Amino acid sequence: MTTLAVGAVRLNVAAVSDVGLVRPVNEDSFLVGGPAFVVADGMGGYESGDRASAAVVAAFEDRLVGTDYAEFSEVHDALVDADDRVAVVSETTERGTGSTATGMVLVRHGDGKPFWLVFNVGDSRVYRHLGSELEQLTTDHSLGQELIERGELAPEDFATFGGRNVITRAIGSADSLADSWLVPVVTGERFLLCSDGLHGEVDDESIRAILTMNGRPEAAAQMLVDRAKANGGRDNVTVMVIDVVAGGHSAFGDYTTGVPASVAADLEDTLSV
Repeated sequence: MTTLAVGAVRLNVAAVSDVGLVRPVNEDSFLVGGPAFVVADGMGGYESGDRASAAVVAAFEDRLVGTDYAEFSEVHDALVDADDRVAVVSETTERGTGSTATGMVLVRHGDGKPFWLVFNVGDSRVYRHLGSELEQLTTDHSLGQELIERGELAPEDFATFGGRNVITRAIGSADSLADSWLVPVVTGERFLLCSDGLHGEVDDESIRAILTMNGRPEAAAQMLVDRAKANGGRDNVTVMVIDVVAGGHSAFGDYTTGVPASVAADLEDTLSV
């Protein structure tokens, strides 16, 4: 477990990444480096997937780690840099490559209070856990999700859908647009960042129960990885658990876990890659 301080915000963070039981190489990468927390899942096979995800993480590490609260524009610049770096990796391969990128960056907004800027490209996810409730903050950019939204695939059939690993956006691809959400930092909340190696093997109810029953982030992270492997471990699995222990809002006020309407347009323009 790592304890971090960004301004007045105090965090306990634990991350575990495992190759799983089938894949020969771990193509996932992650960054624990306030104010930025990132999970990236590379694509392109053993030839380049690991290099692509490492390039995404390196862009955020080089631009944000060691700073205080980030600016929206700095997150945009990190995403553009990640896209450029993955393109360089892709040029050295025959099949090309890409990577998901999901993460949370501490920013200030409005009256200067801390917020999370949550972003996502691909099908890695961010969940928010408070009390015993679990909420998925990000929306997958995947063929399966698109079919669900069009009513052509039932959510309960997603786990057995043959194209569930086909993603529709990726860093390094023609469409690398990041979705984004502005979320208030609330003391006592817990976040889960993960690659699809977790949510492809472990259902949301099991994830919720594990996050609820395990008080220490390192115990929760390890148990989630162990459960994914027990359920088949067919993909690399990366899990990051972040606990806000001090310095956040004491109540939600007028905000929810969606983007406040007053800043939604600004976020869309700022984070376009």
